[in-house]
Amino acid sequence: MLAPIDAPLIAALHLSDHLRIAEIGAGGGATTRAIAAAAPGSTIEGFDISPDLIGAAKARVGGVARFTLADVADFRPAERFDRLVSRFGVMFFEAPEHAFANLIQWLLPGGTLAFAVWGPGQDVAFMASVREAVAAVIDLPQPDPDAPGPCRYGDPSRLLALLEAAGFCDCAARTWRGDLQVGGGMAPDAAAEFLLASSSAAAPLADAGAREQARARERLAAVCAANLRDGIVWMPARVEIITATA
Repeated sequence: MLAPIDAPLIAALHLSDHLRIAEIGAGGGATTRAIAAAAPGSTIEGFDISPDLIGAAKARVGGVARFTLADVADFRPAERFDRLVSRFGVMFFEAPEHAFANLIQWLLPGGTLAFAVWGPGQDVAFMASVREAVAAVIDLPQPDPDAPGPCRYGDPSRLLALLEAAGFCDCAARTWRGDLQVGGGMAPDAAAEFLLASSSAAAPLADAGAREQARARERLAAVCAANLRDGIVWMPARVEIITATA
């Protein structure tokens, strides 16, 4: 589902051979594998806070990268890196000022970072669709824009200011827009189930009861059906590609 974002993210890194590259929030290793293909001969290390995801990444990527279980907000690697990259891994820090002040210490002087973060929730159609479907059947509180969450930096100026305060230079944002296959290629009913299960609205909806769950699922499946192309649900999204140097 998220693979289309790898190309603009990797392009922003200006990769070449024999670099030391750190990936923040490496997850299951999909982006790690794309980075390895774009920078043969480089040393890549992926970091994640989830033991399960670290295990999945090791199984998926094999020997082209190493993976370390760590909370990057506090962890300090033994050696610095030439590049720092993250696809949707920097929006959840409890104390972002502290985390970014630590991460600048990961980069060699002149090193480059590239982060992908979601744009505003209303510009990420699958997120907006879930919220609208659930809010139609139960009361949902307004999200706190300062709290950890996927669209925390939908206004990229907030993230740029944090990076500048941490000491990064040449901080910039570039908008990417494109269509994403919901769930990696799903029919409407399956796409609706996937979106509901992976949303922060899943818990309050489950507490509401079976009738409300069915109503929300029906509404969301109808939205998914309206976005069907060749048997697959596609929805538009906005992503901000953030770059800076140490």
